[in-house]
Amino acid sequence: MPATVHILTTGYADDRVASTVTLLRDGNTFVVVDPGMVADRGLILQPLQAAGVSPEQVTDVVFSHHHPDHTLNAALFPAARYHDHMAIYKDDIWEDRDADQYRISEHIHLLRTPGHTSEDISTVAGTAEGLVVLTHLWWHAEGPADDPFATDRGLLADSRRAILDLKPALIIPGHGAPFTPTTHIPI
Repeated sequence: MPATVHILTTGYADDRVASTVTLLRDGNTFVVVDPGMVADRGLILQPLQAAGVSPEQVTDVVFSHHHPDHTLNAALFPAARYHDHMAIYKDDIWEDRDADQYRISEHIHLLRTPGHTSEDISTVAGTAEGLVVLTHLWWHAEGPADDPFATDRGLLADSRRAILDLKPALIIPGHGAPFTPTTHIPI
């Protein structure tokens, strides 16, 4: 059975900021992506509980990048392995590895997608509806076309094209609701 996707909280970036926090389930693997800033931790924990998962059951946490708005609530998941662009962290073990193409489970893997930062990664999940990509290459469906924090706008465009070349059924952006990619999204 392919992975399933549950949005725990939909993020935003305006006068306040919260990350889109997502639960991916693939068999006995439970992955939380970007457990960052939210108005209240209950906005992560209550939807997680409603999905039938306790914080202790979360096996993996993925950081799309190391900004606090995407990492602040990582400690909610005491049994998890933590993934970033260069390593896996668990308790006092630091295991170096490149995230590009790293497989967390049968239907979930990571891709190196620099752009917003030079260390960005995206999470790709194979679902019954098609590929779902969780990424900070877009903050929301409208872009922004010109990410004001992008460290390299050329890399951002290259990474956006690489994600779109995968023909994802759905993109879950860093600070907004999931969207179906169209020819109108910014590259």
